[in-house]
Amino acid sequence: MYPVTPKLAVDAVILFNDKIVLIQRKNPPFEGKFAFPGGFVEIGETTEDAVIRESKEETGLSIEIVKLLGVYSKPSRDPRGHTVSICYLSKGHGDLIAGSDAKNVFLFDVDEVPEMAFDHNEILDQARGEIDGILSKM
Repeated sequence: MYPVTPKLAVDAVILFNDKIVLIQRKNPPFEGKFAFPGGFVEIGETTEDAVIRESKEETGLSIEIVKLLGVYSKPSRDPRGHTVSICYLSKGHGDLIAGSDAKNVFLFDVDEVPEMAFDHNEILDQARGEIDGILSKM
């Protein structure tokens, strides 16, 4: 018998054309709300590979991981159950197009990001210094 543990997910804060990439969620929870691209890690997959895969599936972009932003593990962060997310800061390359679990994909100025699903506004607030530093060099 396996122990009951939290689910493991990844999220990507993607910088593309000097803006932040957000998806509009196609499915519950938070259907129609904005969020960072991301999803669950598959068995046998590293978190780095998962965030690259999820980013491509949801936005059409290939990403270059810049750094680990943090681990977000508050048990209440996902209404589906306790989910731990590994969040990466990345740069996007390619053609922006919604796919997979994304109803649509948008670019926002860092200071104009709307209210997002899950704890993604909190993640953005904590990453703001890192984002500003990268955008100043782009």
